[in-house]
Amino acid sequence: MNASIKAAMNPGASGRPLWGSIVLYLLAALVVVVSVYPFLYTIATSFKTGSEVFSTSLLPHAPSWRNYVQLFEGRQPFGRHLFNSIFVATVTVTIALLVAITASYALGRIRFRGKSLLLLSILTVSMFPQVAVLSGMFELMQMLGLYNRFYGLILPYTVFTLPFTVWVLSSFMRQLPGELEEAATMDGCGPLRIVFQVFMPLLAPALVSTGLLAFIGAWNEFLFALTFMAEDSQRTVPVGISLLAGATNHEIPWGSIMAASVVVTVPLVVLVLAFQKRIVSGLTAGAVKG
Repeated sequence: MNASIKAAMNPGASGRPLWGSIVLYLLAALVVVVSVYPFLYTIATSFKTGSEVFSTSLLPHAPSWRNYVQLFEGRQPFGRHLFNSIFVATVTVTIALLVAITASYALGRIRFRGKSLLLLSILTVSMFPQVAVLSGMFELMQMLGLYNRFYGLILPYTVFTLPFTVWVLSSFMRQLPGELEEAATMDGCGPLRIVFQVFMPLLAPALVSTGLLAFIGAWNEFLFALTFMAEDSQRTVPVGISLLAGATNHEIPWGSIMAASVVVTVPLVVLVLAFQKRIVSGLTAGAVKG
């Protein structure tokens, strides 16, 4: 019989008392309920219409796609906001990873004076709150002519994403075997060929996990998108959802807001499911030294 099945049938075999197993499963169930229930409630509410939206029942009595249809036929260009977010987040992650790979190679593999201080500075910059640089970034955006242009968000998003990606990729880069680099150098490879042809396949799990976290950060960003975008067609999804309006000034379209929340969550869920194995590998790669 499989060892895991035996352990499940006999909790004491794992060295844990029965009451300990019961408490563990209850805590695990509590975490699942607390984590999943808000999203289930959002999905259920997105299919409710009229006064049923305010019902506490999880299951809608008459499920309807009306909120989703109104979302794309409403006064706000939600489809345009969705495209803006996809474009900005994708380009931001691409630029950040390309720059971070080369920077992490220098910080992780090359010895030079002041490297520790530079890494500490990068870590410090990554802790800066967005509001601390908001006014300065606003002046910079206006000076560069990027104000009120959705692709102008790529600059501030990259600035805030780079310290995190460089710091994480540097730790992965340091763990790669030095023999590979020595062999590639003896074969005549330069630093760029070593990074992109030798190290890149080994860094795939780290790139996926880091890129996904950076994508989520850019996808959910609200403060810069609200401050730097004035025209409705230039806004991204988080700001678009916050500005969804009902038929009157006194109506809050909760059904459409819930439908929009579901729509913007789907791409993130698809990405996590598609790369779940590489994400786990990337997050646990630095846990045990070889």
